Amino acid sequence: MSSMNTSKRVLVTGAGGFIGHHLVKRLKADGYWVRGVDLKYPEYEDSDADEFSVLDLRRWEDCLAATRGDIDEVYNLAADMGGIGYITANHADIARNNILINAHMLEASRQHRAKRFLFSSSACVYAQSKQKDPNVAPLREEDAFPAEPEPGYGWEKLYAEELCRYYWHDYKFETRIVRFHNVYGPLGTYDGGKEKAPAAISRKVAIAEDGDSIEIWGDGEQTRSFMYVDDCVEGLVRIMASDYRDALNLGTDELVTINQLVDIVSEIPGKSLTKIHNLTGPQGVRGRNSDNSRLRHVLGWEPSISLRAGLRKTYPWIEQELRKAGRLADKPVVAMR
Repeated sequence: MSSMNTSKRVLVTGAGGFIGHHLVKRLKADGYWVRGVDLKYPEYEDSDADEFSVLDLRRWEDCLAATRGDIDEVYNLAADMGGIGYITANHADIARNNILINAHMLEASRQHRAKRFLFSSSACVYAQSKQKDPNVAPLREEDAFPAEPEPGYGWEKLYAEELCRYYWHDYKFETRIVRFHNVYGPLGTYDGGKEKAPAAISRKVAIAEDGDSIEIWGDGEQTRSFMYVDDCVEGLVRIMASDYRDALNLGTDELVTINQLVDIVSEIPGKSLTKIHNLTGPQGVRGRNSDNSRLRHVLGWEPSISLRAGLRKTYPWIEQELRKAGRLADKPVVAMR
């Protein structure tokens, strides 16, 4: 889906991050003028944005600076977030930082008369009581209520969704709400504690020698669905262009266990690895999958890149980065730190 419009001015916050960087590329390819904003520049390659500003969007003045100059559309992807280890260990910091970013960005965008504002929410808003079985029923948008989201990150995402609805109700400010389900792909964080499962497992598999063991958090039978970043970006562009103001899932419904994810990644380099299960490691909810019924109804589209196809693009990139960093030694590695 592509629409050339050189007159449209778009702001992407979080443009130094994984999804934001890919989105900027896509919007530039579609002919838009793009401003990128983040606390940092993209880590692995330069941004394609027409302008890139390093700003702290927890600060009101920086949000006013980010939204200046007749911005038509705001993709608010900026967030303090990471994988399950990070979001379970930093409730106060994550909640405070993201509440400030989202409240300030909504109001600054409204004051500067942006035409549309897209908020990036998360499947972490869903009630934990509905995610206790590995064979989980796909989560429908209405399953976020009665509210019982994940502590910290999930609660602030759910409230920011409500704030978007209030801005439409009180000000007729056009907002869009996207609930991401586990996005992965090249140029994403793969180390340091903020990486998601596909990247973490790709790193562990790449460093391990054939026949080694690798550590998996939990018993590995917890389930998730994973969405390749190109599908994510396509969905973002389509949802922004739609007339739908309520929350929409954006994910795949291809459910796999973490053990199966390890096997799929291991097939790419052809390694046979033994899984060591760390039962004290955080594993999050027992099962989570995306119900795409409403997404299909609203957009006539849904993510279609299979997990195997996406990982065949992601794993070689992570292996290449590790090789550049001198971390692929010849000696066997028994277990990853």
